[in-house]
Amino acid sequence: MPDSAVKIPESHAHILESKALLYLALTQKDGSPQVSPVWFDTEDGLIRINSAKGRLKDKIMRARPAVAAAIVDPENPFTWIQIRGSVVEITEEGADAHIDKLANKYLGVETYQNRTAGQVRVLYKIRPEKVFTMAPPPALSK
Repeated sequence: MPDSAVKIPESHAHILESKALLYLALTQKDGSPQVSPVWFDTEDGLIRINSAKGRLKDKIMRARPAVAAAIVDPENPFTWIQIRGSVVEITEEGADAHIDKLANKYLGVETYQNRTAGQVRVLYKIRPEKVFTMAPPPALSK
């Protein structure tokens, strides 16, 4: 696991393997928030997401790498993970293979089919620095 990365508790690790979306919160230049639901996976303790070069979230993460994210268990919306961290790597290397892997996870297809001509995919690696979790209230866990 990368230096300073905080581990997701085992009690919530199943959410990372599910088809849950990650709600990525960024701060725009003017200080206003920007939130995007994105596909994600994890590797070596890092959260990995993918986008196209030049999109708003790409521009924001390059300028301001601090991020927050929420992932809600699709089986129980009272179980969730909140992450605060930093984008520690932005690369085009492996990004095409990564979006195909995510398309397989979320859509069950071998290749991502929404590429446009000339689109450059980008892979972002986020190091969790603070992790908060919520479990269902006792009344719902019976």
